Amino acid sequence: MSSVAAGLSTVDRLDRLARQDTAVHRVDPRAKVVATAVFIVCVVSFDRYEVLGLLPFVVFPMVLAAEGGVPFGFLGRLLLLVSPFALLVGAFNPLLDREVLVQVGGVGIAGGWVSYASILLRFLLTAAAALVLTATTSFAGVCLALERFRVPDVLVTQLLLLYRYIFVLGDEALRMARARSLRAVGRRGMGMRVYAQMLGQLLLRTFARAQRLYLAMKCRGFDGRVRIARRLQLRAADVAFAAGWSAAFVLFRFIDVTSLLGGLVTGGGG
Repeated sequence: MSSVAAGLSTVDRLDRLARQDTAVHRVDPRAKVVATAVFIVCVVSFDRYEVLGLLPFVVFPMVLAAEGGVPFGFLGRLLLLVSPFALLVGAFNPLLDREVLVQVGGVGIAGGWVSYASILLRFLLTAAAALVLTATTSFAGVCLALERFRVPDVLVTQLLLLYRYIFVLGDEALRMARARSLRAVGRRGMGMRVYAQMLGQLLLRTFARAQRLYLAMKCRGFDGRVRIARRLQLRAADVAFAAGWSAAFVLFRFIDVTSLLGGLVTGGGG
């Protein structure tokens, strides 16, 4: 259960990072959500064999992380934590696509390896952008921006409650793990059967806790919508932030910036 504590600590650190006061944090959440959405759409729209064309997009999460006070080491650990999913998604590409696509130093590289690298790079870019958005806006701020964009209240409320209940569920799991460790003697209470029973008990406790929370919310006037006590004010600088980054992403998407810069460097060296 130490992984549960580590996960809760990570989420709590994201919350603390979101409470900083930097230029990026002061940007309206709507502007950051729009810029991140355009970023993700442009990244995922590339051809499956594209790798070099994705490299300029690294600028966005790196600049926001640097200006927003998000440690690169912390961001890198989070990306490593979620990277196994991307590793599994494209694991069979090199086996299914063996046709040589490019030659590097006389060595032929199959299309499967190129598409695999493209999948990993897209995943890292989009995951990094989402993490930086959360670390510089807060999850509640992102949900508030979605609400202002007329996203259905049901979806926004579900996202807010899900995020809030992660901590409740994690605390319950930690209490159960602590109780098990205090009652275990030697290797007793450490098998898969015990963990399966604990999982069942956690599910039952989750249902009971959710029912109590819902009744408490109803008693306080909950009508299906979570209201966030925060006002948004869109400034000219926020519009410039969203428009500038969006224009840059469109430029990166339709112009091969990497080849262009490579040609300039090569021509200058000549």
